[in-house]
Amino acid sequence: MSDNDNAPADGGSDKYMVPALERGLRLLQEFGRDNATLGAPELARRLKLPRATVFRMLNTLETLGFLQRADGGTDYRLGLAVLRLGFEFMSSMDLTELGQPVIERLCAEIRVPCNIVVRDGRSVVYVAKVTPPTPLTSSVRVGTRLPAHATLLGRLLLADLPMPELRALYPEAHLESYSPKTPRTVLELFDLVQADRELGYVAGSGFYESSISTIAAPVRDHSGRVIAALGVTLASARIDPEHQAQLVPRVRAAADELSAQLNYRPQDGAEVLSIDARRAGGGHA
Repeated sequence: MSDNDNAPADGGSDKYMVPALERGLRLLQEFGRDNATLGAPELARRLKLPRATVFRMLNTLETLGFLQRADGGTDYRLGLAVLRLGFEFMSSMDLTELGQPVIERLCAEIRVPCNIVVRDGRSVVYVAKVTPPTPLTSSVRVGTRLPAHATLLGRLLLADLPMPELRALYPEAHLESYSPKTPRTVLELFDLVQADRELGYVAGSGFYESSISTIAAPVRDHSGRVIAALGVTLASARIDPEHQAQLVPRVRAAADELSAQLNYRPQDGAEVLSIDARRAGGGHA
């Protein structure tokens, strides 16, 4: 055995580093809760790198989807590729590990199926589910994917997208219909999403399946973005108003509990943009 074989695991590891990759990852790490958007000059100053080098890094990361232009300007913010990595991580660790006990307690209290879903592009994906011992059977299980635009859960998960991003996600003139309640156009979808956003939860029947009702609330992370929806499923063609009044605060409380565990802290006086402003692309939640 050589001396190198006995060297500490971290000893001499610098020689195995890839400088370009290290710089790219350090650049991504500069973005955070207090630095949601950054431009090339500021990043060059922080990283102590030439602007030309930073511009090339930004262009590469933008091409790969890890960064995107902030409101079409010269500044950047984290892109969907980073979000997908975050979803994968939370689906396997934080979100499910933290969320599973939350929905287990909720299910024990209200005795109806409870679940957590995330969005992956145009689909919602179930990442956690708890079902009480009841006659209700469902084809939905962990890993099930449903169309985001055609589900109440999906509407919650689209809440942070202004109209330009929603149009980019749904460029077709007419959306695929799954029930009479499916929005027909992206504008109709946007108005529904924003109404849900202002309400703070969704509750409805027959939106995707005629015999199923859903009540759900958004789960937010430390940045305030909606990263998941926590909901309950009822085997009924309509929700009794009295039953809904009992379930909504419990579902919202469970979603708020999970959000708090993901380090979400509501900010008093946060700006609320009108639907018209968000149609024009006026910012993000």
